[in-house]
This record gives sequence, C-alpha cells and structure tokens, in this order.
Amino acid sequence: MGKEIKVMVVDDSAVVRKVMSAILERDPDIRVIGAAPDPIFAIDKMRREWPDVVTLDIEMPRMDGITFLSQLMAERPTPVVICSSLTTKNAETTLQALAAGAVSIITKPGLGVGDFLKDSSDDLIAAVKSAARANMGAVQRSAQLRAPIREPGVTSGAAPRLAMAQTTERLVAIGTSTGGTVALEHLLTALPRVAPGIVIVQHMPEMFTAAFAARLDSLCEINVQEARNGQRVLPGLALIAPGGKHMQLARSGAQYVVEVKDGPPVNRHRPSVDVLFRSVAKYAGRNAMGVIMTGMGDDGARGLKEMHDVGAFTLAQDEASCVVYGMPKEAVKHGGVDRSLPLSALAGAILRGRDGA
Repeated sequence: MGKEIKVMVVDDSAVVRKVMSAILERDPDIRVIGAAPDPIFAIDKMRREWPDVVTLDIEMPRMDGITFLSQLMAERPTPVVICSSLTTKNAETTLQALAAGAVSIITKPGLGVGDFLKDSSDDLIAAVKSAARANMGAVQRSAQLRAPIREPGVTSGAAPRLAMAQTTERLVAIGTSTGGTVALEHLLTALPRVAPGIVIVQHMPEMFTAAFAARLDSLCEINVQEARNGQRVLPGLALIAPGGKHMQLARSGAQYVVEVKDGPPVNRHRPSVDVLFRSVAKYAGRNAMGVIMTGMGDDGARGLKEMHDVGAFTLAQDEASCVVYGMPKEAVKHGGVDRSLPLSALAGAILRGRDGA
C-alpha cells in the first residue's frame, strides 16, 4: 500500500490481543502500535501516537466499545473494525456499533485461537487495510443521518406492512460489503411498501445476517428477512443472503424464488455478489435492476457486467458517498454500470427504473 498502517488493538482478552497483534504484524504494511484491555487504557496510548485503524471489542470493563466508538466518531473520527464473538446477543450489539460508525466486522475466537489464526488471518488483514482506506466523511454522514428506530412492525403509514401477494416481473439485486450495513439502512428505509422485490448480498459473517435483517425490518416500510431456500421474491420484500451461504435467483414457473445453498467461497466470499448477480442475469435478464454499493475488492463486478449485457439496468454508488470505493469502482472498470449515483439518490432510481432514469 505504500504508507504504513498503524493499528491499535483493544480487547479485554490478553490471548486475543496477542493473537491479533501477531497476525497483523505478519503483514509488512501494518504496524501494531499498541494493545489495550479497555478503551481507557487505549485512549491514553492513542494520545501518544494516533492509530490509522482501531480494532475494537464490544464488551469490556470500565467502558463498553459502543460508548468509546461514539466518542471517537464525535471527537476524532478514526476507522474502527469491530471484533466480535459469534453470538446472537453480540450480533445485535455489533450492528449497533456499525450504525454508530464502525467500518466492518471481524469475528474473533471464542475458544479456538489456533483455528482463528489459520482461518481468519487473511480476513483480519484485509479488513484493516480496507478500513485504512475508508472515506471517514461518508462514515460520519451515515452515522449522523441514521433513521430513528421504530418499534418492530410499526411503519409510518396506516396500511399494514405486508409484502404484496402478486408476483412482479421487476426485481432488484443489490451487492455490498464494507460500509454496506449502514448504506443499506439508508437505502431500504427510503423505499415504500410498493417497491419491487429485492435480493441482497451483504458480506457478513454467519449469525449476523438474521439480526441485521431483523434490525432493518424494524426500520423499514418494506419487509426485510434473512432468505430461506425456495422463498418467493415479492414486491415489498427484501431478502438478505444468510452469512456463510450463497444465494441465487431461480424461477419456479412464472415466479422468482431464491436458492440458498452451500458451496466454496467465490472471490473469497460466501455469500458472493457475483453468484447472485450471475443468476439474476440468467433468470431475470432485462426485468432486473442491479445495484453495486460500497465495499472492498471486486466481488460483483463481473456479475453486474453480465446483467448489463443481457439488458438489465445497472447502478453503482458513487465514490463520494462510499465508505470504500472498491466494488463500484471495479464494476465501472468492467463496463457494467449504466449510472453512478450518490447513496441518497439510489432509492429514487430504483423506484423510477430504467424508464425514469
């Protein structure tokens, strides 16, 4: 990358601090400038040498990670990678941290530190490097503009919030990664109940997608669910691919359905945006719209080009509003993007479709 990335590791487990520091120090572009058991110790060290990236646990003594994150975003915005255990409780808390301005999630070891070293070192290093390139202006704007949380099932309209029963020919396929949890919240909360059916791949670990879908469902007028194998794609319904599984579009007669299945990672991801987009190109063609949003890497770029080539209308989130302008940039390079738009304009473009572009 050229410039050395300085990292502060904040976790109350001495073992995790040691393991994570060792993983990061293996990369010649990364230097761990300190490790701390809680935010109070961390901020004291950070004042002496400010890091480019902070890896942050949530549940810690003296000050929890979300309080620390909120203070950091208010006083000196710094890229933060949340390192959380895979539990349902932590999933919801971690999503709150992402909404408050954290850049991404890495799952840390519970008991199997050796397995973590073997299986997750590349992901941890990639997350830190991605965070170092994050557009903190976009992160701040996203955190400030978060939609207010409504009680689950309560919407701004008087009509009941149910997916419409009839099948529609139109559907929207969305792919995103780093920064995508908050970006999706902005996009989906802006859509009315009459929005076309939506299928989404957000790069996210297992056990987080169910909590993420439930959180969005509590905020949106459309229904948002973690996808189940064989589930129909309906207007007013957004289906999010489960972490650790691929999701593909298929047809059952005249109806669109999703297939949720195992398989090897594609572009190092499972779920993969390319897997979804390629299936949408095959089964929906020009009746679909493709949207690629903030994220590191190139997952989705080739699949979006396939959608574009069969007549689908394709959009990319623009650089200024992306936390990481990686996936949209690659999609533009591959020639698969009809228009690049700011995050704030994507909902309107989805509703207007090709004819209103």
